Amino acid sequence: MSTERSQQETREAAAILADVGAEQVAAVYAGAFLGAAKASGRPEALVAELDSLVADVLDRFPELEKTLASAVIAHEEKEKILDRVLGGQADPLVLSFLKVVSSRGRLDCLRAIHRQVHAAYERMQGQVRVRVTTAAPLDAALAQRIADGLRPILPGEPVLEQVVEPGLIGGIVVRVGDTVYDASIATQLENLRQQIVDRSAHEIQSRRDRFRYPG
Repeated sequence: MSTERSQQETREAAAILADVGAEQVAAVYAGAFLGAAKASGRPEALVAELDSLVADVLDRFPELEKTLASAVIAHEEKEKILDRVLGGQADPLVLSFLKVVSSRGRLDCLRAIHRQVHAAYERMQGQVRVRVTTAAPLDAALAQRIADGLRPILPGEPVLEQVVEPGLIGGIVVRVGDTVYDASIATQLENLRQQIVDRSAHEIQSRRDRFRYPG
């Protein structure tokens, strides 16, 4: 093995470990956030506000996100930024939580905390996040049939997160946490797999017909 390849693999392994570490840290903060939200009697509203923080602030202002995540900017300065940007708009509980996270130097984990909050909140609600990957978008009826098929084998109500991968021609992959259900081994999904095969074949044939030259 070359030195360059060995160094690359070492960097990749370090990145994976860093991601795992961030998720573990985020899970701790997510538990604290949900505990406070539940005690306030407004968990749904506070989780929604955290959604808004990510969508309306972090996504729209990437430089602000970099500033908050920076290890070279002091906590006191970040507190001032949080007050300036969110003061009078964010719920006091959310703003206070962000300041606590800042004081621990972990605002770099905000997105991971957001993911973990959602995962924990869904568990509180008796819901199970299900990632469904298919070759073509699912219509509402087919999505409902997948949920109905999964409900008897899951410990809670399935909440589908749909992902389209055109390269997955004729396939369906269902992921629940670390468990992957493939249509070839999940009997109850076999009929759904065939529907997706037929739909993909029809789309491929339609594309061929559109690009076929006359004569």
